[in-house]
Amino acid sequence: MADKISRRNFLKGTAYGLGALSFAAPVMRARAQEPTLRCGVVTSLSGENRFGGNLTRRGYDLWAEEINKLGGIEVNGDRYRVEMFYGDAQSRPASGADAAERLIIRDEVSVLFGPYTSGVTLAVQPICAKYSVPMISGSAESPNVWLEKPRFNFGMIPAVDRTSDKSIQVIADATGAASVAVVGVDEPFSKETAEGFRDGVSAAGLEQTRFELFPANADLTPIVSNLKADNPDIVAVGGHEEVLINFINTARSLDFRPKAILMHYGVTAAAFADQLGADANGVLGISLWTPNLSYRDDLFGTASDYDELSHSRWGSHPDYTEAACSASGLVLQDAARRLGKAPVWDRQARIELVEALEETDIETFYGPVAFEKEGDHYHNNTQPVPVIIQITDGRVVPVAPEDAAETELVYPLPAFS
Repeated sequence: MADKISRRNFLKGTAYGLGALSFAAPVMRARAQEPTLRCGVVTSLSGENRFGGNLTRRGYDLWAEEINKLGGIEVNGDRYRVEMFYGDAQSRPASGADAAERLIIRDEVSVLFGPYTSGVTLAVQPICAKYSVPMISGSAESPNVWLEKPRFNFGMIPAVDRTSDKSIQVIADATGAASVAVVGVDEPFSKETAEGFRDGVSAAGLEQTRFELFPANADLTPIVSNLKADNPDIVAVGGHEEVLINFINTARSLDFRPKAILMHYGVTAAAFADQLGADANGVLGISLWTPNLSYRDDLFGTASDYDELSHSRWGSHPDYTEAACSASGLVLQDAARRLGKAPVWDRQARIELVEALEETDIETFYGPVAFEKEGDHYHNNTQPVPVIIQITDGRVVPVAPEDAAETELVYPLPAFS
């Protein structure tokens, strides 16, 4: 996150238009009118979740570019170039469902890569089931996504109920904090993140001074004013990056700086430190991937190699969602190889691809990937282990638990400068 980018440059770097992306690449065997693997992506390219949506696009695109340098995915010794088609969910579930249907019917995609937010993902799942089109979701973290037991959707990131609750105990152990206030946006991912924080407070035996959910467009001034009056040691916030940025700006305007501020996704996105500058420093977050991990694969190399590649391509260092989206392509490659059928895939082949995805058991630069086959996290990859990060001079730095830390956790936070 040390390399900051402006909002204009961020969007410029990800705005390709909504049509197919074509990549020149060598092929293993020459074929006339060779088929390609047509992949659709539904994500938020506009609206309030556009920053995160464009991060998912970066992740998916980077995989497509790298695999096409090799000629495309390999099936039975032949290579099939990847074509990417995009549908803008406009940060709205209904628009996401419409975009998915257009990609399947108009663009004839054989597989989808999933949306940025859980709300849009929940809306797209019935479309996948209707047309028997598998989807690999590099971002959705709401446990409600997997409670529905979606036959055609597979999630790369563990649901927040497996990550946010544990973070409270880790921070309490590292700091000696005694009280926590929890607030969050009343929408799927953010609400369940806040509920996870709340459960973590109870499990750690800490005092909970407040639990409050608010609309996405709420004025944060009265909410932060109440938190200031409560004066807890830790404030935990469930939300996406725009709300989290607004929360810090509001806290600064009210001169409220608790001893620790904990958030989940959004803190690790480049836009967070870019928009807040020095005010982002000290904010804690949860990450499922960092470049210092020891994982590797044959396409991207090590986690550090991927970090350098993404930074070179986009101008900022990737966060765990961007990494998970790139790893989604690796999962598709592996399943397609085991499926052993050349695209274009008909309905029966797509159903067989779902069965191949269920048997996934691989290691990638992002970490291990294996999907649950039963229970409350059906088709969710629960393998990655979360770490606590802290923004330090605009960078995302692991600080806990001890075996993952690169530096000491700053606690209590100094006043806003």
